[in-house]
Formats: sequence, structure tokens, C-alpha cells
Amino acid sequence: MRTAARDEVASSVPQPTCRRRVLLAGGALAALSLAGCGFRLRGPQALDFATLHINTPPETELGAQLRRLVATSGTTRVIEEAEHAEARLQILGNSRGREILSLTGAGKVREYQLVQSLRFQLLDRSGTPLIAPTSLSARREYTFDDSQVLGKEQEEALLYRDMQNDLVQQMMRRLAAARRAR
Repeated sequence: MRTAARDEVASSVPQPTCRRRVLLAGGALAALSLAGCGFRLRGPQALDFATLHINTPPETELGAQLRRLVATSGTTRVIEEAEHAEARLQILGNSRGREILSLTGAGKVREYQLVQSLRFQLLDRSGTPLIAPTSLSARREYTFDDSQVLGKEQEEALLYRDMQNDLVQQMMRRLAAARRAR
């Protein structure tokens, strides 16, 4: 009698192959619904010009990052001669700052806010602005502890790097939306 009950319970439990089929069907359904709604992963931004001059030196972190992202666009290459470029990206400013947000009762800093601003413009070959001077900024907050100064310095460097990545991605999206005069 125990074996009959055990066989009855075992037959009601879905077999691994049946479970696998249900998971595969669910995954396929999710993929189809995402594809049907127009969802796609954000990839390299195609730019509307074949050559671009960037006035930031390639040795800087910002200059290297911009050149790398433009190279991955597949449609545009960076050239060093501004007069031969179809478009010129001018970095007008790139500044970082740190502000105190709050203090402890003893007057020591508890929280900082990091701010990074990037100002740029895009000009065509004749000097006509394709993108007028534009400012982008990013802010991040973090808590500070005097007993962990080295770790907090590293955290601050990571936050600045993250903010710069965000600002450069925003700028690349704006460059991709810019259209040259025809």
C-alpha cells in the first residue's frame, strides 16, 4: 500500500524534461515579447559624419575614452587635422568638485557630494554649430569616515570615473542625434 501511494505522488510531480520545456517556452515567450515591443540593447551610437576632430589630447582619460567610443561607432573615425574633419568636437570644460553635505556633532565631515561638469559643442567644417555649447553634469553622494581615509579616496575615484562614463555616454547620444547640414 505504501508503494502505491509513493507511485501516485511520484507521478504527480513534474518530470525534469517537462519542467525544462516549460522554462524554455517561458524564455522564448519573454524574448518574443521584448523583441515585439522594440526593445534592444544599447550599443554603439552611429554618427552622421565620416570624420571627427576632438580637441582633447588622446593622453587624457577623457580624450582616450571619447576616441574609443567614436571608433566603436563603426561610421566615424577620429582625425587629428581639424581642417579636414567633417565635424569638430570641442570640449570647452571638464571640471570636478566636492561639496560638504553634512557634518557630525563634533564638526567633522559626514557626507560629501561630488560634482562633475562637462561642457562641449559640435561644429561642422565651416564652423556652424551642430550642437550649441552644452553643459552636462553629474552628482554623487558618499559618506566619509576619518578612520577609512584610503578606502574613501578610492571610493571617490571610482565615483568620479562612473560620473565621467555617464557624461561621455550622454554626450555620445547627443552626437548621434546631431545631423549635419546638407
